[in-house]
Amino acid sequence: MTAPAGSCFSTHPPYTRCYAVHSGRPRWFGLRSVGGIYGEVMIAVPPFNPDAGPPGYLYVAVADHIAARIAVGELRPGARLPGERELAEEYQVALTTGRRAIQELRDRGLVVTLPAKGPYVVDRATS
Repeated sequence: MTAPAGSCFSTHPPYTRCYAVHSGRPRWFGLRSVGGIYGEVMIAVPPFNPDAGPPGYLYVAVADHIAARIAVGELRPGARLPGERELAEEYQVALTTGRRAIQELRDRGLVVTLPAKGPYVVDRATS
């Protein structure tokens, strides 16, 4: 697969973070992966923005963002998620919001929390 000349995919080496700018504003970012049979390109979820999307609870927005990262493969089955405190720091939210986001992901069946170990992404193929 050959990228168009001048695109971000033609100018960066493989496996580098790529920040594409379209129409003068950041549109998405991804991890560029060249190789494999088809020259695949893995696109990651945009950075978390609490003001994006419709009004709603912040813990649901955090849970939706993590769920999207799981869906695109950025967080793979068996991967350990940050603990509640680290999650709250990463997303710049209150500890209770991070705690409720992890509970929301557990309710959706996307993560399991092991006592004294933390939350892990569930392997949906075996669950």
